[in-house]
This record gives sequence, structure tokens and C-alpha cells, in this order.
Amino acid sequence: MTAWADLERSEPEFTARVRALFDARRHKTMATLRRDGSPRISGIETRFRDGELWIGSMPGSLKGRDLKRDPRLALHVASEDPRDDAPADWAGDAKLAGLAVEAPSPPDAGPEGDSFRIDITEVVLTRVATQGDRLVIESWHPGRGLERRERA
Repeated sequence: MTAWADLERSEPEFTARVRALFDARRHKTMATLRRDGSPRISGIETRFRDGELWIGSMPGSLKGRDLKRDPRLALHVASEDPRDDAPADWAGDAKLAGLAVEAPSPPDAGPEGDSFRIDITEVVLTRVATQGDRLVIESWHPGRGLERRERA
């Protein structure tokens, strides 16, 4: 299992930039798999607590049922559009993939429902290079660590 705290220890600068994007917006988009294997997109809120990334769902929600049946998920943080005249000022785009592990709700979780901590399998940060002429894609995977690619 890879917890958020594990990433913070191994890649503190990278995870700080990803976390800033996660913290900048309350609502994220989550992809789960329906019973027939087709994708489902849902709105979701996330919470960092005790070195773990948490999500919750209302009792009986379809996304909660999806995760109990197949724990694979992807999270995407909405971002502002880059300015045409200053693309390098764009904060970037953050995505995360992992497995939802059902766990008792933390005491401050709010209304009753299902709680899941995320076992992280991938984190991706996409941004525009300082020169504004290419994309920079940084990705982290267990066993491979942090990798960086650039695309013109």
C-alpha cells in the first residue's frame, strides 16, 4: 500500500505541488467502474488526514457501490484554463489513480456514509514549461518513482 505520507517522504516537492492543486478546489471528479465494466464519472470531495487521502460517499450511492465491488478509481482535480498570453503561469493539472480501501469513517468525516482511504498507484502532474513552449508531465508510480517527460 502507498499512502500519501509515503509519497510526501519520498518526493516532498512534487507532492507539495500536487497537494496544492488538490487543496485549491473543493470538488474533484472521480472515475469508477460500473457493474458492467463501463466507466462512471462522479463528483467527489477529498480529504487529507493523518497521512492518508480519504474520500466518502453517501449511504447507498452508486459510486460507493462501485468501489465496494471494484476498488479501482481515478481522481482528477479541475484546474483553471491557462492564459493564452502566459501559458507558463498555469498551475497545472493533477490526477491520481489507486484503490479505494473501505475503512471506518474518521471522527470528523461529517454525515454518515461510506469512507475509503486511497492506496495510491499513480500520481500525475501536467504543467506548461517555464518557457511556455511545451508540456511537462511528471508522474510517480510505485517501484518506478518520479519520472519526467516533455512534449512539444
